[in-house]
Amino acid sequence: MTNSVVCKFGGSSVANATQIEKVRRIVSDNPQRRFVVVSAPGRVQKNEEKITDHLLNIATRGQHFRDSRKSISATESKQAVIDRFSGIISDLEIEGKDLIESLKTDLEPNLDGDKRIAFLASRGEHYNARIIARYFQRKGMEARACLPEEFGFLVTDSYLDAKVEEPAYENIAVLDQEETNMVTVIPGFYGVTEAGEIAVFSRGGSDLTGGEIAYAIDGDKYENWTDVSGVLESDPRIISAARAIPRLTFKEIRLLSSKGVNVFHLDAMLNCRKRKIPIHVRNTNQPEAAGTQILNERVPEEGVVGIARLDNMAYIYLEKDMLCEEVGFTATLLTIFQNYGINTYHYPTDKDDIAVLVKQDDLKGSINDLRRAIEKQLKPDFMDVVYNLSVITPVGLGLKRNSYPLVDAINALGEHHIPIEMIDQSPSQICFHIGVSQAVADDALNILYRVLINDTRA
Repeated sequence: MTNSVVCKFGGSSVANATQIEKVRRIVSDNPQRRFVVVSAPGRVQKNEEKITDHLLNIATRGQHFRDSRKSISATESKQAVIDRFSGIISDLEIEGKDLIESLKTDLEPNLDGDKRIAFLASRGEHYNARIIARYFQRKGMEARACLPEEFGFLVTDSYLDAKVEEPAYENIAVLDQEETNMVTVIPGFYGVTEAGEIAVFSRGGSDLTGGEIAYAIDGDKYENWTDVSGVLESDPRIISAARAIPRLTFKEIRLLSSKGVNVFHLDAMLNCRKRKIPIHVRNTNQPEAAGTQILNERVPEEGVVGIARLDNMAYIYLEKDMLCEEVGFTATLLTIFQNYGINTYHYPTDKDDIAVLVKQDDLKGSINDLRRAIEKQLKPDFMDVVYNLSVITPVGLGLKRNSYPLVDAINALGEHHIPIEMIDQSPSQICFHIGVSQAVADDALNILYRVLINDTRA
């Protein structure tokens, strides 16, 4: 086992020279922080476009922004990318003329299709890593930029949804043995195929790079630095009193993340979990904050640790006599959804009825045909679609074999005349789902937060 800590810094943490200096101080503060994974520069102003979106616009020759009804040409996106990196280089007071010339060349690749998109999409992380390593050096740190195409971060040739190949881990491990006092800066989000071509992970893939680096070197810890002080108990836009959760298990964070708590790429946790490497979510702008530790195991000191919420949901409800005795009914129903490319979330069922929960947007353009297919193949006695649903999900290890929080939740919503559209408890028993109309979801979330979390703080 290495004594190294892998740090990943998100786009907001490396958006400009001021933020990059914060990163340098954080890395310098702990000699164990030897691997630094960086994203492309994030937004500086709320109304500006992300660098990665500009790169995708270049890759699609302007179509990326046209699809969003924005009048930004590929030429304008090229200038925006060059201007941003030129500004960062100037503000950091490093030599970077060669980097800008190289960037200009890279923005005119002789590639087409997915290869073109993947290559250009990766350039934000690529150049930010090289710039940040150079800045570290200027400030007297022993640092180097290590690029995936140089050390062999091998991935599959699914250019826009790459997966890590097994030999990549051996190649990464070599980096940990080479320069024990060196800070290694690695661009996130992309790898290289056996043929030497660039392929990217799904959006948010810099988190995945960080997790894979930590796994390959069997690091002491994987720190995920972002612009929030950990995983919060609930949405702070609705629950202003929401605090950071000190400790979560991998199971709990996956449940929270799948229900709307977006902290980082879920796949980034999988290999860390295998080697029991703790993940520490921390705030670049408040490094003194404790953040949230994600662990394989923790003592369940409370019932509910956090409450997630998914909006814009819908469910398709079917009734049919003797449904439960019709072998293959549920399998056929779910296959119909699969055939229309619709992901299903829950399907509570009873003797003669079943409901399937889906994202409302996934039904656009297909609900009429979906209805026809269900009616033709399964012949339900009754079918209905309920729209504009919010699913509120309390999560916590302390819920296992403990029905009191669920009872408290139902009673509290009843006392405040909040109608419940759906209730479902997960098989793991560490979360339950309550569906309510989106019109009353804010009130419902506030009530459940007060009853399940706030009133139990003492």
